[in-house]
Amino acid sequence: MSLSKRALGVSPSLTLAISAKAKKMKASGLDVISFGAGEPDFDTPSYIIDAAKEALDKGFTRYTPASGTIELRQAICDKLYKDHKLTYDVNQIVVSNGGKHSLSNAIRALVDPGEEVIIPAPYWLTYPELVKLSDGVPVIVKLLPENDYKLTPEQLRRYITPKTKALIINNPSNPTGVVYTKSEIDALAKELENHKNVYILTDDIYDKLIYGMETKCIATCSEEIKERTVVINAMSKTYAMTGWRIGYTASSTEIAKAMGSIQSHSTSNPNSIAQYASTVALTDKRGDEFLANMNKTFAKRRDLMVELMSKVGLPIIKPNGAFYVMANVKSLFGKTYEGTAINSAFDVASVMLDKLYTAVIPCESFGADEYVRLSYATSEDDIRKGLARFEKFVKGCI
Repeated sequence: MSLSKRALGVSPSLTLAISAKAKKMKASGLDVISFGAGEPDFDTPSYIIDAAKEALDKGFTRYTPASGTIELRQAICDKLYKDHKLTYDVNQIVVSNGGKHSLSNAIRALVDPGEEVIIPAPYWLTYPELVKLSDGVPVIVKLLPENDYKLTPEQLRRYITPKTKALIINNPSNPTGVVYTKSEIDALAKELENHKNVYILTDDIYDKLIYGMETKCIATCSEEIKERTVVINAMSKTYAMTGWRIGYTASSTEIAKAMGSIQSHSTSNPNSIAQYASTVALTDKRGDEFLANMNKTFAKRRDLMVELMSKVGLPIIKPNGAFYVMANVKSLFGKTYEGTAINSAFDVASVMLDKLYTAVIPCESFGADEYVRLSYATSEDDIRKGLARFEKFVKGCI
């Protein structure tokens, strides 16, 4: 069998390997604590579920426009104006089959073979793979602790070349949980004003999960920056709708038209029932209460995990958004745990799962070889129990 170079160039996911093994162990009856979740552990609000039932009862089961229903696209326009004072019309919105699909559409619409896309690391592991699938070149910029693991204008300037087509920003970030301040976003935008051919893809999927600080969308910095920015978001994290698969983009009319054309020939429209429910999610006032409660709950869990990680004894990146904590496990390399050698973050994750029934995510695939990621999208009891096991593991490494 001869597979395409494009297919063979996609890297396997260490995250999926650990997560699949953890689920299998838990299904067999073992007491597995998992810190691997990349989704809220909340149920989708009942008013959204009821809207989906209503869509079925009304027979809303046929094709919609490829870029999404007018009603949902208008609701997204209203959301972006309410949150950021960003003005878009419905022709500048493309609704897709999840945030990942939105990113794929944007990269396919903008990137030609050989063109470069700057990706700050640590990064969500899908970013470089999507660039490679478009025959683009991922350019990885290693973020530094002295800059709080955020991209600086000076770093950006050093990595921009004549081949640079786009920059990907994730704010708040998966996996670090860091959030850019308003002034930091302004500084990046000011630098990008000097590079007129560079587009910006801003992944704002965690924009409702920010704790104790303020940020801004880079598209708000100027009309010129807005014209070159694709704002990417989804219903997944905000409304606990990961399985509903609705994502969306806001961009210039030209980019939106290109993305809509690509989508029309690859998937047609997103799920009609999920679109109907998403429109209600964005427009019903009950969503405000749900979001406030979820944010409060995650903030409390964040504080608990940060506190308990101090007992584990490993350096962490303290998050101000999303629902992840990254721990530096480099000090464990070269040691053993109950006779098993530890030489990588993947080894840490494997041994903890095999011997302590605790799942953490190794970050080699996130461009952070010395780290593991822990999600606090789980109960406080599991956080306490799982981190006690993590402390036992660290203290048991010799």
